[in-house]
Amino acid sequence: MEILSAEQIRAWDAYTMQHEPIASIDLMERAAGSCLSWLEKAGYLGRSFSIYCGKGNNGGDGLALARMLSSLDCAVSVHILEFGHIGTEDFQANLALLHETPVEVRFVQTEEHFHPIPPGDILIDALFGSGLNRKLEGVTAALVDHLNRSGNEIIAIDIPSGLFVSKSSKGNSIVRASHTLAFQVYKPAFLMPDNEAWVGEVHILDIGLLPGFLQRTNSDAELLDTGIIRAIYKPRNSFAHKGNFGHALLVTGAYGKIGAAVLSGRSCLRTGAGLVTILVPRCGYAIIQTTLPEAMVLTDEDEKIHTVLPPAEPGGDRGIPGGSDKGDSRTASGGHTDAVLDKYSVVGVGPGLGQDPRTVAFLWELLRRYRKPMVVDADALNILGANPDMMGLLPPYSILTPHPKEFERLFGPSADDYARLDKAREMARRHQCVIVLKGHYTFIAMPGGKSYFNSTGNAGMAKGGSGDVLTGILTALLGQSYSPGEAALLGVYLHGLAGDLAAAADSQESMLPTDLIEQLGNAFQLIQKSQ
Repeated sequence: MEILSAEQIRAWDAYTMQHEPIASIDLMERAAGSCLSWLEKAGYLGRSFSIYCGKGNNGGDGLALARMLSSLDCAVSVHILEFGHIGTEDFQANLALLHETPVEVRFVQTEEHFHPIPPGDILIDALFGSGLNRKLEGVTAALVDHLNRSGNEIIAIDIPSGLFVSKSSKGNSIVRASHTLAFQVYKPAFLMPDNEAWVGEVHILDIGLLPGFLQRTNSDAELLDTGIIRAIYKPRNSFAHKGNFGHALLVTGAYGKIGAAVLSGRSCLRTGAGLVTILVPRCGYAIIQTTLPEAMVLTDEDEKIHTVLPPAEPGGDRGIPGGSDKGDSRTASGGHTDAVLDKYSVVGVGPGLGQDPRTVAFLWELLRRYRKPMVVDADALNILGANPDMMGLLPPYSILTPHPKEFERLFGPSADDYARLDKAREMARRHQCVIVLKGHYTFIAMPGGKSYFNSTGNAGMAKGGSGDVLTGILTALLGQSYSPGEAALLGVYLHGLAGDLAAAADSQESMLPTDLIEQLGNAFQLIQKSQ
């Protein structure tokens, strides 16, 4: 699903009016009707409504909705901001129609005209739509504060008044909506963490805008949906064998954090990797062999941290605590031949890695020698942030998976959410990598400029270990027949979908990252059924 700016949405309205064709007031009627249908389905009919309108087309939507609610015998009052200028043509037409109904219309010119809000009323915000380009001031800002202080439930039409569509609204007076009834597509403002308190639950209502417009316009971002995922997902060939699905090397874990290796290894296996080898310090050998019998294990010569690249073959003496150096392929300088790493289809590095100086040197050597796209997460990202010169060693088209703090360590602070996303796009282009900026709507920035927001996932995934699971998922997909961009999109969507299934089974509070892993099979089945 495309994510459009206010200007693009207005252009879509105009395209529909021209090509359907349909008059603007009839399109307004259709929008108000979709809001009425939502209110009916959500069980609001029969309640009392106070509808607050500006004199633009957003206010016209509110007037049309008031007329429709009144025709269903709902108690409705309308409050119109009045500054002495005439409203838009469609607003004025709907106001004339409303005057033919028993709906009480009140005009608000000063704070003295603010009426007490009945405690049971549902407040409908139709003051300002997506065309707002400056912060609310004076009486308008005071009215918004008046509504927010009431404690009544507020439902916003199009967008909460005071909220900008495509730039930061920090410091603005903004209507605090419980629900936002938006038309046709998501707007960028709905996906920003800073705006969560204002938009409430977003509902996208279809008002019949012609889809042909989308073929004529380019959007900066899309919302991941089943259509995109269906096009990416590749069912397995019946004659496939394990060699078709890659050999993944996961470089994870340190003393006290071997759980990160278990989580990423298990999710990698559950996501279909043909072979999985896990490189851990010696202290992790027994844990991995016990918890993940399907995986092969390599151990560092150090008991607690990563210091050297792996030996030539897993399962030799080097993989057994106390074993000899027999079979080790290290050179006298401590390095390894590239052939040792080249046998792996993909490397995932970072979860639980630690940041010991010897581990920093180890990561430098790994990046220098392995030139296929990698998955880089957690402490590997923190090491890159502390050693900016190492960014140049990243293999092209690698997938980086920072949360906001890790992103800041990598690329510096950002003034607001919008600036952070712009920076992610720029860094993905500059470093020719895929950046997965984790959050409620995880943001995926591609090196070619396209970007996506994820539509799956929930707050129950905000637990230590969920990111390790994502690393394993992405590593498995990148090692199979998916491009880095495809792996990032499918992996993030799959991760969130498994999280949604885990939350449904165990609740957001109780679910664990291990529950998420156990739901990966069900998540794959849902994707398969959608095809």
